[in-house]
Amino acid sequence: MSLSVPRLRLGSTEIIALADGEGPFFSPRAEAFPEATAAQWAEADRYDPGAVDAEGCWRLQFRAYAIRGDKGVTVVDAGIGPADSPARSWARVPGVLPESLAAAGIDPAEVDTVVLTHLHTDHVGWAVVTEAAVPSADGDASPGDRRPYFPNAEYLLQRAEFDALDRLNPQLRETLTDPLRAAGRLRLLDGDTPLRAGRTVATPGHTPGHQSVLVADGREQALITGDLLVHALQLLHPELAYAHELDPEAARRSRKRLFGRETGTTLHLATPHLTEPFISV
Repeated sequence: MSLSVPRLRLGSTEIIALADGEGPFFSPRAEAFPEATAAQWAEADRYDPGAVDAEGCWRLQFRAYAIRGDKGVTVVDAGIGPADSPARSWARVPGVLPESLAAAGIDPAEVDTVVLTHLHTDHVGWAVVTEAAVPSADGDASPGDRRPYFPNAEYLLQRAEFDALDRLNPQLRETLTDPLRAAGRLRLLDGDTPLRAGRTVATPGHTPGHQSVLVADGREQALITGDLLVHALQLLHPELAYAHELDPEAARRSRKRLFGRETGTTLHLATPHLTEPFISV
């Protein structure tokens, strides 16, 4: 499989878009943004025409990102996942993240950090997989065992997100967080935290412990948004509520705070769901 691997460079750091899949949203887009006007929809469709199909359905891209620098490789989010992933109830699985990693020249074993922006199923799919996808060095694991797909990585999640797990998706305790904790790979964060390249930034609202990742070099910044930005509407009109935000007012504050910038600064947005992987604003 030949996959495009878009890249953005900030100084010595490279941010790589990793495609995992695409498909329609699970409900009409007007239900997702009930306050949007016809004029706002038209504006968003001009900005991102690939996000709507001929029938007027919202089409999503599903992406993860890699940050590669002098000090290692960080992956942000883990896509929709393999055929047995929790996202299979609504997304078109399996995803192609393993092929995208290979096309980018990244071995899962060299990834030292995985940042999970939040605990929705289309962002954690490849984080932990069945044993068949991660061969054991000692060969003593049973086929049903679940192991981190990135075997040498520390997985970073906001503590507020972990504490809200039963509210968000209790199924993920068995399929995701328990295996990560058993492997000693889960680290809980309390707010903004430095990474080897960039830092995590707490951006609550979509979920209680949602986080994004910010990389900066001089007057240039790149923000890997997670679901801080799911549709162009939220970039053009950050005040609009999204029906699947648990705290719409907190989400508005997070968007306005992170999308704002100083004069003379270029902000690149790396988005999991918009048509283009990188947008400069």
